[in-house]
Amino acid sequence: MLTKTLLAVVVALAEMNSALASDGLYQKGSPVLQITNKKQLDKLINTSNHTSIVEFYAPWCGHCKSLKGDYEKAAHSLASMVNVAAINCDETRELCSSMGVKGFPTLKIVRPSKVPGRKPVIEDYQGQRTAGSIVDSLTSQMNNHVVKVTDATLGPFLEANNGPKALLFTEKATTAPITKALATDFLGVLSLGQVRSKEKATVDKYGVAKFPALVLLPGDDKEPVVYDGKMKHKEMLQFLSQAAEPNKPVDINAAAPPKKSKADKEKKTAATTTSSTPTEKQTAPVIIQGAVPIPTVHTLDKLRSSCLGDKSPTCVLAFVGDEANEKQKATQDVLGHLAELAHKNAQAKRAAFPFYAVPASNEASTLLLEALELDAESKDQVHLVAINARRGWWRHYKGGDSPSFATIESWIDAIRMGEGAKEKLPQSLVTKAEVKEAKEEPREEPEKQVKEQSNDEPVDGEEIKHEEL
Repeated sequence: MLTKTLLAVVVALAEMNSALASDGLYQKGSPVLQITNKKQLDKLINTSNHTSIVEFYAPWCGHCKSLKGDYEKAAHSLASMVNVAAINCDETRELCSSMGVKGFPTLKIVRPSKVPGRKPVIEDYQGQRTAGSIVDSLTSQMNNHVVKVTDATLGPFLEANNGPKALLFTEKATTAPITKALATDFLGVLSLGQVRSKEKATVDKYGVAKFPALVLLPGDDKEPVVYDGKMKHKEMLQFLSQAAEPNKPVDINAAAPPKKSKADKEKKTAATTTSSTPTEKQTAPVIIQGAVPIPTVHTLDKLRSSCLGDKSPTCVLAFVGDEANEKQKATQDVLGHLAELAHKNAQAKRAAFPFYAVPASNEASTLLLEALELDAESKDQVHLVAINARRGWWRHYKGGDSPSFATIESWIDAIRMGEGAKEKLPQSLVTKAEVKEAKEEPREEPEKQVKEQSNDEPVDGEEIKHEEL
């Protein structure tokens, strides 16, 4: 009799455990977004402009249960800035397996590509399993679409397009997560610029007396509007929404758009063929199919005139080694990434740094690598170096032996935004320009160059504090 009673208790506990497992760890009101199928996951990965973190778990897993509290705290802190999601692998085993999940819990970070049409970057989260560490890691990996605006670049920023804009005035050198989130919310519909308090002309122009401050520029010759509410995401989003509609948050349950019928496709193809066929009076357009390889600098004099003069702008140099190394796949991949990035900037009509390949046959290669103390590293590796001789700094790419397009773009974006540490450039490398006659008036620098150079200021290395602007 006792044996039957114990057996009944065991069966009841097993059924209870099974029921709990099927319900998952996170309840309906949890701040963690719960994904139950591949379509939902694909929609999160491929349609959201925001960075995401996805937990792959099993309800019976002890470590998963221990993580639950911290993961929900992180989800609460990251709300409206980062998508925090979870998948019950007991119910979606094939999906978890297809994502390379081999143990529980597994956390993966998804960062949208800044290049339209490219796949997002998916990486395993390697940090500590605490709420603070998760928040710090995710906020540091958010894409930064905020434009650093100075007194010199205010004009180009205002004239870039006719749409609405906003300026956030702050004493901080770095960009806060909440600011990055707002720029992502309005990506493509409202440009968000960040102005430091030291930019006196811009501060005085908009009458900013205290920091942080947010000023909306509605466009259409409308007067600027100064925000006087709380410096919180929800309130600031609502304020900016009076000038532009923010992008809608990703809805993993939204129905996919209806597929076009075969007849519609054939009709569209016929129309395209008819309209694109040149007549006798038409001239066929020249179409650039892909990115053009970046130029190679073969002489020291050419490099000095382009990048090492005391008036030179920022240059990105790829030291590719000898002829054998130039033909290696890793080297070709890096040069291809730089070519694609240059092509992307050209298509967007965006002022950008010039990129050059520097082979070992150029005496400048050995000269610069030794002066920058990079000769001790592997000579089979491509050295990516940004140099600004005018301001006297340089920066070495340290993203690993196999740079991807996304990591190179992020590195260059950080330089463009004035973020990250820079090294002092040896003055022996800088070529002085010839002194002009006293009667000659100084020439104005081209607008593109002013815009590009003005974002190269060294920063003070302040730490980002969450929710602070």
